Amino acid sequence: MKPLQNWFDEYAISHQNKTNQTIHLICVPAIYFSIIGLFMSINSTFLQKNIGLSNPLIENWGTLILIPILAFYLRLSFKTFLRMFLFSALCILGNYYLGKQVPLLYASLIIFAIAWVGQFYGHHIEGKKPSFFKDLQFLLIGPPWVFKKMFK
Repeated sequence: MKPLQNWFDEYAISHQNKTNQTIHLICVPAIYFSIIGLFMSINSTFLQKNIGLSNPLIENWGTLILIPILAFYLRLSFKTFLRMFLFSALCILGNYYLGKQVPLLYASLIIFAIAWVGQFYGHHIEGKKPSFFKDLQFLLIGPPWVFKKMFK
């Protein structure tokens, strides 16, 4: 596996424009949040019956899908893992409470669509294709890259 800095350096090549970077600071976390919401929208009856989970915050596909994703971040660096673990926990809580107010599936789809429109607009301004066209793993590099930019 490539070192984290190599991923960031390669990701940064198609993220030089300040407007595109600003759009990414908003849209990348929104996409991550919405994907967790989409997975949390999946009926958890299977999990309840076959695995015996009964806590509403962990009895969903959103939490389960995070296990391999967080393992990927842990392989990159412990600091990245911690940041993404905390953000993921906030996403689970945020989606849990969002789902109490509105249908989570529809809210997640709207957030997802708007954020991707923003992302592609940012890359239109940049004049370069999104990195994930080269390697799908860049879909997982975007969030820690954004947090690195935020906490620089």
